[in-house]
Amino acid sequence: MQKLGMVSVLAAALAMAGCGEKTNTETAQADSQQTQQKEAVTLQNMTEKQAYGLGVNFGAQLKATVEQINSVGLSLDMDMVKKGVEDSLAGSPALSEQEIQAAMQELQQQHQQMETAKREEEGKKFLEEGEKFLAENAKKEGVKTTESGLQYEVVEAGEGESPKATDTVKVHYTGTLIDGTKFDSSVDRGEPATFPLNRVIPGWTEGVQLMKVGSKYRFYVPYNLAYGEHGTGGIPPYSTLIFDVELISIEG
Repeated sequence: MQKLGMVSVLAAALAMAGCGEKTNTETAQADSQQTQQKEAVTLQNMTEKQAYGLGVNFGAQLKATVEQINSVGLSLDMDMVKKGVEDSLAGSPALSEQEIQAAMQELQQQHQQMETAKREEEGKKFLEEGEKFLAENAKKEGVKTTESGLQYEVVEAGEGESPKATDTVKVHYTGTLIDGTKFDSSVDRGEPATFPLNRVIPGWTEGVQLMKVGSKYRFYVPYNLAYGEHGTGGIPPYSTLIFDVELISIEG
C-alpha cells in the first residue's frame, strides 16, 4: 500500500481530530475513506516523487524538532502543529505574525529554561557518581592521585623522555565515561593524534607530562580537569573521564 503525501496525511488527521467523538459506524466509514484515499495516491512521475519526497523530509524534520522540544518536559500538541502547517499551506493562519513571533519567543525561553534545569539535574547525578567513583578508585592498588585530584596508573612503563607542557606530542588514546561508554578513540580511527599539550584539557596537560615516550598510562580525570560543568558533544556535564593513553613520541 502506498503512502499519502504530507498534505493528505495532515488533512486526514485533522479531519478526524476535529470531529470529536465518533460512533463505531462513523469510525468505520472514516477508516474506509482513508484507506480508499491512500490506495488512490500514486507516484507516477519524477515531479510527483520530488514533491512527495519534499513532504516526507519536511515531516521528518518537523517531527524531530517537536520531539527535541518536548524532550525537556514541554508538551507541544502534534495535532496542533499539524493544524498550523495546514493553515499555513492554505494561507489562513489563525494568528497574526506578531502573535506567532511572541509565541515562538516564549517557547524558546521556556525551552532554554527547562533545558538548563534538566542539564543541571543530570549534572548533579554525574557529579555525585564521579566523586563516588574517584573515592573508591583511589583505594585501588597501583592508582596514584596528584595534588590536583588527577588519578593515574602505569599500565606499561616507557624509557624515553617526558614532554613539557609546551611540547607537541603524538599519542594513541581511548576515552570513556566511568560507565564504560566510549566517546573517542584514535585507536579506532587507526591514526595517532598529534597536539600541543597546552591546548588540551588540564587533565591531559598534567597527566601526559608524567609519562615517558613508549609508556602507556590510564588516567582518571575529574570533571574540573576535563570538560567541566557544561560537558561537550557526547560527554555530559560534570563527567569524570577515563583515558587510556600511549605516548608515541614528542614532536617538539
